[in-house]
Amino acid sequence: MESGQGTVTCGSWIRRPENLNLAVLGRSSKKKKSASPSVLEIFSFDTETTSLSTSPQVTHVFEETEGDLVTIAVHPSGDDLVCSSTKGGCKLFELHGQEINLKLLAKDLPPLQDAGPQTCMAFSVDGSKFATGGVDGRLRILEWPSLRIILDEPKAHKSVRDMDFSLDSEFLASTSTDGSARIWKAEDGSPVVSLTRNSDEKIELCRFSKDGTKPFLFCAVQKGDKAVTAVYDISTWNKIGYKRLLRKPASIMSISLDGKYLALSAMLLKSCSLADCNEAIDQIRSKDGDVCVAEVKKMEVSHLSKRLHLGTCITSLEFCPGQRVVLTTSDEWGAVVTKLNVPADWKETDPPSLSCAEWQIYLLLVVLFLASAVAFYIFFQKSDSFWNVPSGRGQPGKQFEILDPQYSEDAFGPVDM
Repeated sequence: MESGQGTVTCGSWIRRPENLNLAVLGRSSKKKKSASPSVLEIFSFDTETTSLSTSPQVTHVFEETEGDLVTIAVHPSGDDLVCSSTKGGCKLFELHGQEINLKLLAKDLPPLQDAGPQTCMAFSVDGSKFATGGVDGRLRILEWPSLRIILDEPKAHKSVRDMDFSLDSEFLASTSTDGSARIWKAEDGSPVVSLTRNSDEKIELCRFSKDGTKPFLFCAVQKGDKAVTAVYDISTWNKIGYKRLLRKPASIMSISLDGKYLALSAMLLKSCSLADCNEAIDQIRSKDGDVCVAEVKKMEVSHLSKRLHLGTCITSLEFCPGQRVVLTTSDEWGAVVTKLNVPADWKETDPPSLSCAEWQIYLLLVVLFLASAVAFYIFFQKSDSFWNVPSGRGQPGKQFEILDPQYSEDAFGPVDM
């Protein structure tokens, strides 16, 4: 991938209907005396080499007055992209065409045109809602694509840190730089609850479970001098436990599309003034460059990349749709695509069709099973089996013993409390 003009400030994957994975990157000058405009670039992704294309497939150049790009949100369909900049508010891009003939059509977003810089933006899983959270603490939820305003809360937080929609698109979780976290109903924007926390706890980041089996909310929490990942039950919004996956505070959290893996990037704490937008955003980014990936079922680290972006800020961390790959970006190292050392047991493809030979094997297995069932039935009727002889009048029947009444099928197992 060519470095292009300017440094990479944000990035995201684009999932296309034709099972084609693209990556969108935002570049900005980041130099006070430079007049170079920000640029939006889209690259193709090669699954064989686990790399992005050497040059962008399509590029859009912003006006110099729009400032630096802050964050990017991609619609689940892959057809719409929303970008936020430090001075130009939010702008919508419609993506048209195939991989070799892509086109970007820029459009204004009237409700967000002068919204100011947004630290985080997210589409709901079903694509019907779009939420933004600003440096100024203002939280908005819009209906998509009508852009009808569902919620516009100017004082939702001191400054919005992170947000995520639940798998069923019913709830929106948001966190603040002051350590608080709130839950909202996505349908009407009504507040549901503020997550409980101890006086020494700060809730930094949030991601809902996405595997469709356990309704949990994962939160990166700074607990005193320890960084932990807390687990909340979304049926009660009570904290059920926590795991210590990192030895340092997390700056970014992401969860895979199938919900099997949770990724966090470590942060080296530093103090800085919040005098302007860029410094406010830099305060919540990683300066250590470590990225760890945990298997949700066991809540144990499965992959660790040390110093992936050493000495600079990790600005994006996102799983590739259908691949065990993550995309990370930083000012110093640009975009880095990392293949995870975890089982590649899931791909976003159509179910494979069975060949003639495979059908014959399955048919033979079914015939053998039926034959075994018939043989067992005949043997059962003609034998003095224990299961076939009823108990006498004075003879007690056999009783089953429950060997382990404490047995539990909790996918997470015991959670440290």
